[in-house]
Amino acid sequence: MKMTPRERVMASVNHQNPDSLPMDLGSNVSAGISGMAYGKLKEYLGITTGHNRIYDVVQQVAQPEIQVLDIIGADVLDVGRVFNTEDSDWYDVALSNGVAAQWPDWFRPRHNKDGSYEYFDCEGTLIAKMPNGGMCFDQQYFPYKEDYPENYNDLDKEMGKVIWSAMVHSPWDHSNEKYFWETLRERCLVLKNSTDRALMITCGCNFFEWGTFLRRMENYLMDIYEEPEQVLALNDQLLERHLKNLENTCKYLDGIVDIVRFGDDLGMNNNMFMSLEKYHTLFKPYHTNINEYVHKHSSMKTFLHSCGSIFPVIGDLAEAGFDILNPVQTSAANMDPAKLKQEYGKDITFWGGGCNTRKILNMGTEKEVYDYCRRMIDIFFQDGGFVFNQEHNILGDVPPQNIMAMYKAVEDARR
Repeated sequence: MKMTPRERVMASVNHQNPDSLPMDLGSNVSAGISGMAYGKLKEYLGITTGHNRIYDVVQQVAQPEIQVLDIIGADVLDVGRVFNTEDSDWYDVALSNGVAAQWPDWFRPRHNKDGSYEYFDCEGTLIAKMPNGGMCFDQQYFPYKEDYPENYNDLDKEMGKVIWSAMVHSPWDHSNEKYFWETLRERCLVLKNSTDRALMITCGCNFFEWGTFLRRMENYLMDIYEEPEQVLALNDQLLERHLKNLENTCKYLDGIVDIVRFGDDLGMNNNMFMSLEKYHTLFKPYHTNINEYVHKHSSMKTFLHSCGSIFPVIGDLAEAGFDILNPVQTSAANMDPAKLKQEYGKDITFWGGGCNTRKILNMGTEKEVYDYCRRMIDIFFQDGGFVFNQEHNILGDVPPQNIMAMYKAVEDARR
């Protein structure tokens, strides 16, 4: 029976066999495409209309247009597209590789003589910097770099100075506006009624990552072992804020949005950032809490973006209640796709792993890309539990013909 894209995605997430392989590009800021690559892809496809709009300015990720999603057959939409819809919301720029694009009107970084960009907040704090020729902005301000505060009275203000909040993508760049939640609900309803694609919203709800954003990576990794009580105290504060956000998300978007996306990168290339014991005591209870809240108060599925070598913790992530795991970085150690599917294919949906973005998609031939993707599809797409997506974002060095070879593999697998 022919399914709609939404039905196809949700069937696979529920570990049922859909009518064909579900596929994603751009459902969130870790499953998308760099504006540099997007501009070249449109040129390759002969598309001269529309825009190359960079809705995530930190990673310089473009918002794929419906015309492009129709061509490649993508099944999911990020609801962030319901904001910044007017031409006046954007202005023209040239990206580092010369590709024409647009940045949100609110984003006005300083362009220095050496070609670098710097972004300051309204108080003059240097938030982020992108070097000349760079592909993304790097965090410059770490509020608790020197030490934890005596209390968390200023936590909201300090979180607002972190790059991922100060330069946040839509719809959250409008979250301080009056009637934001009512407007978001109204516009998401319009979107749902105008498309049969699945809808996703990114809600962050990071714990480990917020620790690194606030304390800086090297400090926070030591804290996990030397000051676990401080880690727990911070997590308690974060949980309070995350649950408040999830309360509104469930209240206003249940029945409209299908998937809520969280993020917490737990892995490096060769191993996890911490031992399993530390994950169990410092982070798993909090992950369980946010999943329980969403599942109790809505019908939405929960999606975790977690990079790297995380095989040892996947069972715990499923126990914590995550329905979906992304980006399935098979290029990391101990992330063999066949083993992942065999061990955890019935417990969690793999959203990603479709193409290695480190060596294959960017440096392989079209045939190598196609053959690789077909192998991954054969492994992962058994009894549902798989949505095709590359491993993280398509970066600016990926040739457009390789991108289309990847989608050709999806197209042929659907036949």
